[in-house]
Amino acid sequence: MSSSEAPQPILTVVSATVSPERESELTEGFRELAGGLRPEGLLRTELLRGRNGTWRIQSLWRERAVLEALRTNGKPPAALELFRSVGADHTHDFFFVEQSYGS
Repeated sequence: MSSSEAPQPILTVVSATVSPERESELTEGFRELAGGLRPEGLLRTELLRGRNGTWRIQSLWRERAVLEALRTNGKPPAALELFRSVGADHTHDFFFVEQSYGS
């Protein structure tokens, strides 16, 4: 990326199936994370409920560089740890934001 280009936002997505008896732990854990200190470069994060116990945490970051800098601090990503804390195996991926519309 040249110095004249704007940073390209990146969206991280972590998904897991959570047992019904652990869902309240998940929502409370996310509430605690969201109420804490916001990591540098985090623009937005959301906890999404799907069908059949499927949950997703998606987080929008200002650019990949800030996300990579966080990964070098030796601490596992908060979303991964949250799903692990409720006994859920997760999958994760990331997407570069090519275009967006909205506020």
